[in-house]
Amino acid sequence: MRTTARGTFIVCLALAVLVPLFGTAAAQGAWTCPEGFEGQRLNVYNWSTYIADDTIANFEAACGVTVVYDTYPTDDDMLVRLRQGNPGFDVVVPSDVVATLMIQEGLLARIDHANIPNLANLGETFLDLDFDPGNRFTVPYQWGTTGIGYNVERTGEVDSWEELFNYDGTVAWLDDVTLMIGVALIMTGNDPNSSDPEEIEEAKQFLVDHGDNVVYIAEDDGQEMLARGEIDMVIEYSGDVFQVMDECECDDYAYVIPSEGTNFWIDSLAIPVGAPNQALAEVFIDYILHPAVGADISNYTAYGTPNAAALEQGLIDEELAADPGIYPSTETQERLFFATQNEEREVLLNDAWDEIKILVGR
Repeated sequence: MRTTARGTFIVCLALAVLVPLFGTAAAQGAWTCPEGFEGQRLNVYNWSTYIADDTIANFEAACGVTVVYDTYPTDDDMLVRLRQGNPGFDVVVPSDVVATLMIQEGLLARIDHANIPNLANLGETFLDLDFDPGNRFTVPYQWGTTGIGYNVERTGEVDSWEELFNYDGTVAWLDDVTLMIGVALIMTGNDPNSSDPEEIEEAKQFLVDHGDNVVYIAEDDGQEMLARGEIDMVIEYSGDVFQVMDECECDDYAYVIPSEGTNFWIDSLAIPVGAPNQALAEVFIDYILHPAVGADISNYTAYGTPNAAALEQGLIDEELAADPGIYPSTETQERLFFATQNEEREVLLNDAWDEIKILVGR
């Protein structure tokens, strides 16, 4: 958890996201690459569907470099791979939960802030958080919620987890152990960050008992099943559902933050220990934090931006900036929680999730 109370942190979000940590940022021109990197290579490892179409190409052109861009379905997969030793990645994008573990396990390199002047563009709400005080190892990238995407024509209006878990139709869950068990803990009347083995067992049993309508546990592609009409509802990251809604250019789909509450998360840019090119990685992070670049990414992914300068300069699409599913209202923010993690809890949750997937049979 953050050092501030959850409610205080969330209520400040809507306002603080507009205020850069180091004062009001003036409008900026195009980003300029420092000299001396021509001909070099950068290896980026990121979630799928999580960057604008031209972000990488524009960076390559600006610096005269080559970027090898690989993707993973979940950051748990990334974590497993890096625990075996960094095979050559320079930049990774862990969630706050996984970043906590990576910092604890010594898997991330310290970042030299002197090489990232565009840190000044970030809103202070997203900096100096409890999992990484002083942002020694991570820099905010995108933020959002996890909720329910659904086909309005098939389901009607949906407002709650209870409706999803009791729905008489086809549903996909998200293969996100911290989120899924956190939601089940809420549904069983417990703290979503509980480490109590009995409460986790109760949450496990809740999911097993409510898994009859599940046809798929999606790594990070449940939104595609929704778009293809293979399911009626999906538990999915907010931006993934908004991308489906945007591509459809129709009113068939909707996204809701369930009334019982859900997970609020921050994904960050980080440099794994053993990165072949940390200097270029820091240049890339500075590039991503430029207001125009950050805005392009958020406008493409439909996730919230931590880049206060991008918001202040009006670079975020007006429709996205006004959508309460992306930038939640104060009332909704009160129902959001941050997931916490440690190695002992990670083992308990992973063991429970393995049993759930076996018993649900998906």
